[in-house]
Amino acid sequence: MEKFRRPIAMAPLFLHAILVWLPLAFAGHDYGQALSKGILFFEAQRSGYLPGNQRIQWRADSGLQDGKASGVDLVGGYYDAGDNVKFGLPMAFTITMMSWSIIEYGKQMAATGELGHAMDAVKWGTDYLIKAHPQPYVLYGEVGDGNTDHYCWQRPEDMTTDRRAYKIDANNPGSDLAGETAAAMAAASLVFRHHNPSYANELLSHAKQLFDFADKYRGKYDSSITVAQKYYQSVSGYGDELLWAAAWMYQATNDEYYLNYLGNNGDSLGGTGWAMTEFGWDVKYAGAQVLVSKLLMQGKGGHYSSVFERYQQKAEYFMCSCLGKGTRNVQRTPGGLLFRQRWNNLQFVTSASFLLTVYSDYLSSAGRNVKCAAGTVYPSELLGFAKSQVDYLLGDNPRATSYMVGYGSNYPRQVHHRASSIVSIKVDSKFVSCRGGYDTWFSRKASDPNLLTGAVVGGPDAYDNFADQRDNYEQTEPATYNNAPLLGVLARLGGGHGGYNQLLPVVLPAPKPVVNQPSPAPQAKPTPAPDRTSWVIQLG
Repeated sequence: MEKFRRPIAMAPLFLHAILVWLPLAFAGHDYGQALSKGILFFEAQRSGYLPGNQRIQWRADSGLQDGKASGVDLVGGYYDAGDNVKFGLPMAFTITMMSWSIIEYGKQMAATGELGHAMDAVKWGTDYLIKAHPQPYVLYGEVGDGNTDHYCWQRPEDMTTDRRAYKIDANNPGSDLAGETAAAMAAASLVFRHHNPSYANELLSHAKQLFDFADKYRGKYDSSITVAQKYYQSVSGYGDELLWAAAWMYQATNDEYYLNYLGNNGDSLGGTGWAMTEFGWDVKYAGAQVLVSKLLMQGKGGHYSSVFERYQQKAEYFMCSCLGKGTRNVQRTPGGLLFRQRWNNLQFVTSASFLLTVYSDYLSSAGRNVKCAAGTVYPSELLGFAKSQVDYLLGDNPRATSYMVGYGSNYPRQVHHRASSIVSIKVDSKFVSCRGGYDTWFSRKASDPNLLTGAVVGGPDAYDNFADQRDNYEQTEPATYNNAPLLGVLARLGGGHGGYNQLLPVVLPAPKPVVNQPSPAPQAKPTPAPDRTSWVIQLG
């Protein structure tokens, strides 16, 4: 969960050597294993009635009354991080990025047997988003609130905190929330288009209504759902989400209305103006710029080509900044990790790595390079740098620590996560009280009783330092949006080279039937929220 954002100035970036040569098959890490674990993490974040094929066996049903007081069924969805609140903006972004990962690299996921699990993870989220959108101009954007939730340390199955539901509507708009949810529904419709067309159509129907809602009734969602301001404040406003959603709507529908929207609103909503060094749950400009660049390279620009070229210039500004070859570069740690902020920095590493990866493949397919201030950059350099970031995350760093729980031998053991840090209700059903959880479980200087397999935690500081302590929420709290973009990069790296043409429509293979092997039965054992600092931008 995110909290207290404030602008900071970018520190200068010292150039790092970049890996530009990539072998036929990537070596050193088991990307397939990391992908499997990264998808499994989402099962630990599930709210609602857990399915019969649930593999994370130490979790149980939770949040079963969500929405009831408002007369709506809001059971299901995902807890965002180490707490028990369901925040709509980061949840929708998580689903968009999981869907994008599958759209681009679903074939590679299928080859490892993980496509079915990945699609299940998306559907768990979209099933909830459908419930959260009961009327064309009504969208529920939060269940629970961070203040009461953070006062307590309880597993989700024992929650006694306020589960009030918060919504946006025509009188209390939220273009950023509605826009991101439209993007999630549209992207997910592409995931299910061939294997579950009726579901895909349902998603697309919601997406169209939500885009109309976002565009027609303008406003920031956190002005309507004010309890979100301290945790997921929309600092960037809603212009980026409107363009991001329009790009996804065009991909999902081929309706010229959305292409025209991108062409006619690129200047007024910032798509052609903002040059970004960050991409994440709040700031979507770089993602929208990459999607529009893809349209341009596909030859779909038409009479908007000159406008779309300005989107592309900003997309490539982002790439050059990440590589350290731009006019304003992203800071790195001495060990080579992109560094944005001390609180949950890895969210920006995984999202940037995804954009670098897909853009590398787009460029390769189009036979193009990138012209940076420091010289020409080839597609292989973008992919090589993304690989270096993932390798750092998986253990190639000064501490030799994997920041994915359960991957490798040296990974965080005291994760800032209520469910994993408290004994499973299946092992000890004794009620864990609101404050008692802090006294008994939060304060324990011991490993979590439940392994939060696949969770990507906040990660190290600007000097590659990391303290594996449960109260160190800046570094040890995981989040769904840390994992979502990483799935695509891991699938791409695990797939090696060969046969990529990401500019062509990708038809996903049929997922293999999911035969889940539950985790071993849990064994009895002895007995605040992430800060978002800066989003750095330049107009030019």
